Amino acid sequence: MVNKNIMRQFEVSDEQIDRFLSEALGPEVIQGNMDAVVDDAIKNFSPGSLLTGTIIGRAGDDVVIEVGLKSEGLVSISEFDDPEEATSGRKVEVILEAVESDTGQVVLSKRKADRLRGWEKLVNTCSEGDMITGRVMRKIKGGLLVDVGVPVFLPASQVDIRRPSDIGSFIGKEITANILKIDTERRNIVISRRRFLEDQRSVAKEKLFKEIQPGQIRKGTVKNIADFGAFVDLGGVDGLLHITDMSWGRIGHPSDMLRIDEEIEVMVLSVDLEREKIGLGLKQKTDSPWSQVLTKYPAGTRTRGTVVNIMSYGVFVKLEEGLEGLVHISEMSWTKRLNHPSEMVSLGEDVDVVVLGTNKEKQEISLGMKQAQDNPWTLISQKHPAGSVIEGRVRNLTNYGAFIEVEEGIDGLLHVSDMSWTRRITHPSEILKKGQTVKCMVLNVDQEKSRVGLGLKQLTEDPWERAIPEKYVPGQIVQGKVVKITTFGVFLELEPELEGLLHISELADQKVENPNDLLSMGQELEVKILRVDVEDRKIGLSLKRVRWAEEDAQGEQVSSAPARQLRGGLHGPGDLGSDLISYSVLSGSSPAEQPPADEQPAAAQSQPVTPAEEQLEPEVSASEAAAESPQPSEPEDKPVTDERDTADDAASDQPESNPAEAPDDAAGEQKDESSPSPE
Repeated sequence: MVNKNIMRQFEVSDEQIDRFLSEALGPEVIQGNMDAVVDDAIKNFSPGSLLTGTIIGRAGDDVVIEVGLKSEGLVSISEFDDPEEATSGRKVEVILEAVESDTGQVVLSKRKADRLRGWEKLVNTCSEGDMITGRVMRKIKGGLLVDVGVPVFLPASQVDIRRPSDIGSFIGKEITANILKIDTERRNIVISRRRFLEDQRSVAKEKLFKEIQPGQIRKGTVKNIADFGAFVDLGGVDGLLHITDMSWGRIGHPSDMLRIDEEIEVMVLSVDLEREKIGLGLKQKTDSPWSQVLTKYPAGTRTRGTVVNIMSYGVFVKLEEGLEGLVHISEMSWTKRLNHPSEMVSLGEDVDVVVLGTNKEKQEISLGMKQAQDNPWTLISQKHPAGSVIEGRVRNLTNYGAFIEVEEGIDGLLHVSDMSWTRRITHPSEILKKGQTVKCMVLNVDQEKSRVGLGLKQLTEDPWERAIPEKYVPGQIVQGKVVKITTFGVFLELEPELEGLLHISELADQKVENPNDLLSMGQELEVKILRVDVEDRKIGLSLKRVRWAEEDAQGEQVSSAPARQLRGGLHGPGDLGSDLISYSVLSGSSPAEQPPADEQPAAAQSQPVTPAEEQLEPEVSASEAAAESPQPSEPEDKPVTDERDTADDAASDQPESNPAEAPDDAAGEQKDESSPSPE
């Protein structure tokens, strides 16, 4: 009830009091109906109600709002989009969350009131498919929360045409999207920025394909970067900028040159209207360095470059930006044998190179590193000509020879066939060791093939040229030791590293099937030399002819005849002996002088030779011997020969089997087994 007497004390008339009360509380108060006013106020003052309040001041970070019935509430200043709007006397709408809090104050929310009004406005003015604009608030599960007056949901799949790697980069940005769905019951709205972009691009694409042409320079925005290149948005259509079209130089990854959302100028290389694909280029905006390569880098040009890539077959050297050449591994060093280029150069190293050749069409440059240095092979023939003697270290042993270091980085090959005149060598390790220092003779120098041939045996005289023919003559009786027994004969060691072949046909008068039946390994024998073949380096021996001579010596004595050489390799009587050549002669020393005839060993002087024995050679008939050299006249008192002598003479007229007449297969084996020089 209104007490007007109190108000009259302030000299206010009753009409003014009624007018003020009517404006503030309504006409029902003037008529005394206060219950209706109180009931209506209490009804609006329930939690969840939308109230209109007046800002009456600030309390720290809170705004004090009076909402009626002398009730005041606090609202955080953060709920105002613009803090400058929180001025005293301004009317604002708030939601009553609680009539009384723990502190006894009314709990209000301006943000909820704004959302309520925004939802009502959005539902009343917008429908599905319409375009709206809002600010991305935060990242939530499955997408983003966007404020368009009310919070709406933007799924991650609808953020962009290509789903970005991090949708959080959109937080705080203003975006435009289309409404996909409105759920009024749940007060939920789903929007799509992707659909909006697709609609915009569809219009721009149609316009772009009408005017775009190869060769045009256009601006674009980098939208995505992959290992093979980058996609550039030209305004409605994405074009591919391949990594090979980004720079004339070498690029490890497109991200080395470009960044997402970077704006660049590119050249249109190709346009495919059917497939709606556009090829772009960045390096084509400048001239290719290959256009002037023949002028700037002709063959023979010496320059300097940087190693930019190392492969197993060579290295790539950058001469300038966009211009690289290949140095093959064979063109890196004159003397070093490289297993991999990394043994000589490293990535980023500056090296001197010489241009060997250029193919402008294929954009290839062949370079050489060793050509920038002096070639040691041009001087090797002058420093070490054929016939000179060098001393070097054994660097490596192989099945076919040994590599000897002639000088730093240059090796020569000592073949097994050039290690000994007489010894049969199957592997160099038999006489050499790795790291051993040896003297060799330079046999030849091949500059084109970068090879040096060396010889070890050439340091000594070849015994087959003089020593062996002088000391081992046909007709001699010598001693030897059985060192090898084969199916076609026996090899006898006459002295160290010198062997002769005793063919199976020269073992005995009767036919021998297996030499093992008559001889054994290590057995010492006296044999006669049938022939000394200097060209093939072979000595043919006979065992049965020694026995013939012994039998003839027991029967008669024959006067010596003038020295002569008969066909078949036999010397005449008086030239027989059993003296052996020394090993030093075989090693290349000067051969010892022949001892006088009266100083010949007793074994040689005690072996008389009959004229009949001369005729026992299978290669010489009696008529051929008489025609070639006169025979000594026989004494008139020549004793009558017995039946055995007649048989021997008859046997001498028959051609006998000897190593020279052995079957082809036996001859082949004889060549392999008896040759003292390895092939």
